[in-house]
Amino acid sequence: MSELSVPTKKKLVIVSGRAHPQLATDVAAELKTHVSGTDLRTFANGEIYARYDDSVRGADVFVVQSHTAPINEWVMETLIMIDALKRASAKRITVVAPFYPYARQDKKGRGREPISARLMADLFKTAGADRIMSVDLHAAQIQGFFDGPVDHLFAMPVLLEHFRAQLDPATLTVVSPDMGRVRVADIWSEKLGAPLAIIHKRRDPKVHNQVTVHEIVGEVSGRVCLLVDDMIDTGRTIVKAAEALVANGAIGVVVAATHAVFSDPACEILQSEFISAVVVTDTLPVPEDKRFEKLTILPIAPLLASAIHEVFEEGSVTSMFDGAA
Repeated sequence: MSELSVPTKKKLVIVSGRAHPQLATDVAAELKTHVSGTDLRTFANGEIYARYDDSVRGADVFVVQSHTAPINEWVMETLIMIDALKRASAKRITVVAPFYPYARQDKKGRGREPISARLMADLFKTAGADRIMSVDLHAAQIQGFFDGPVDHLFAMPVLLEHFRAQLDPATLTVVSPDMGRVRVADIWSEKLGAPLAIIHKRRDPKVHNQVTVHEIVGEVSGRVCLLVDDMIDTGRTIVKAAEALVANGAIGVVVAATHAVFSDPACEILQSEFISAVVVTDTLPVPEDKRFEKLTILPIAPLLASAIHEVFEEGSVTSMFDGAA
């Protein structure tokens, strides 16, 4: 009796949590597919329920979830969605978390502190995730927290395309807001053909979201300064940096960041006279009441869709960035 050979067809499925459904829709559109239906509910006592409308057996499933406020609710929803997929016999489960939850808690700064970014990775793995995809991790070491592949994507190409058309490198200086972002800012400097400056700041570990700017290393007088960071939370750090740059002779300050966390009172603070423009991506949802005249939001869906395509087709995600970061 001869063996029966049945060719298998790969199946890509995009599912979305409730934190930022528009992003999942945009990603699916880029991939010329649709977001698979999911019944997601929150019961009266706060418990979350998830069930998929269609079969995911043998499918390569990408769970798109932006971990915005209330972050703990969306983390829990992601875990429950992963568990449902695992029990429904999905072949491979990739968590597409453009903004990685608890990324700022990536190490112990003082005794008796948690490393919550590692805990998140452990939770995703335990729930059944095979792979994680994220954009501009706050600390690159987070890639090592997950026991499996981590696709670390970079929003720099998206932002660079915008700024190349907007800023003149002859009068531009790229500025790192702190020592931790120097490597990334240096790449920006090289790509834009502009000099680099660094702001030296000190943060009180006992006081959150407050920074004291000490000095600026590099020439900013008479220059337009492009401040590059991975996220904007309350905006206080960015505004203090912009104020210091203007005080040192900068003729304009433009802010570029990947993740618009925008915790209150960020939107009011970022309309400061010291800031000319703020450019972010839509890795996190920015509701209408948090948008302001100086704000530009660039789409991240094409980048995510390209990475998902590479993963699905067993291609190279690294090749998307030309070794730039």
